[in-house]
Amino acid sequence: MQYGSDVEAAEALCQAYKKLRAEIGKVIIGQDEVIKYVLVSIFSNGHCLLVGVPGLAKTLLVQTVASALQLDFKRIQFTPDLMPSDIIGAEILGEDRNFKFIHGPVFSNIILADEINRTPPKTQAALLEAMQEKAVTAAGITHKLAQPFFVLATQNPIEQEGTYPLPEAQLDRFMFNVTLSYPTFAEELQVVKNTTGTIKSEVNHILNAQQIVYFQQLVRNIPVADNVLEYAVRLVGKTRPNGELATPQIKRLLNWGAGPRASQFLILGAKCHAVINGKYSPDIEDVQAIAKPILSHRIVRSYHAEAEGLSNDDIIQQLF
Repeated sequence: MQYGSDVEAAEALCQAYKKLRAEIGKVIIGQDEVIKYVLVSIFSNGHCLLVGVPGLAKTLLVQTVASALQLDFKRIQFTPDLMPSDIIGAEILGEDRNFKFIHGPVFSNIILADEINRTPPKTQAALLEAMQEKAVTAAGITHKLAQPFFVLATQNPIEQEGTYPLPEAQLDRFMFNVTLSYPTFAEELQVVKNTTGTIKSEVNHILNAQQIVYFQQLVRNIPVADNVLEYAVRLVGKTRPNGELATPQIKRLLNWGAGPRASQFLILGAKCHAVINGKYSPDIEDVQAIAKPILSHRIVRSYHAEAEGLSNDDIIQQLF
């Protein structure tokens, strides 16, 4: 797969993104921002955490994306009794009296980690190496995962009984933390029309694994102006209450800020956001467009912020 120039390749990515939106829109009504963030995370080689109440089509969205991208897809239902070996695989003694490694469901292109906060931390941690290193180590041997590889996890924010909040190290590996909202009246009306009859929408394949890997590399090749780089790093620096860039207001509202991984994701996400909107280089508006879902799960509010009813997004808005 070759294009005459990076400009042609960028235009091809922009067109592919529009086609993907159209195909996914056949099945998923509304949720435009959520779909955008999921696709940006995929083209940026990141992972995405979807947070929403039951019935908002989180699982259906992931399945539809996997179908449109023509990728191998595995769904893992996280439960309290799930073990790490149920995710990464295990060594068993074969008929020839030798141990062999049996691949778990993590050896796939897209992993749907359904209700990821329902399993204990030791099982959640089974995904840490896979998400960061794109590899799994078992019995001292490292096994590379297929490329591309994404984890799209879902989480229910209501039920706290019998759940295990994701540790900070795990949360930090997700590029986006996207909150799904209820559909509007018109959108819900369309959902009910589409899903209570006999007509079933068919999703066409738009891209394959090789094309996605190519576009991921293209996103990394996009040039970024120094002022945009500085803005992204400064934005993240402002979230650190003990840092030199924090304002007195932020020192009062936050206990902890975002780490360097947030700065990296801001630039990668801004590059991809620029391309899918027909631009060849990101500007500050692109950084701001994807900043909230990148920073929201990387900051910890103080008692003052909670007492004043300020959400993480409210505080990030102040940083702009």
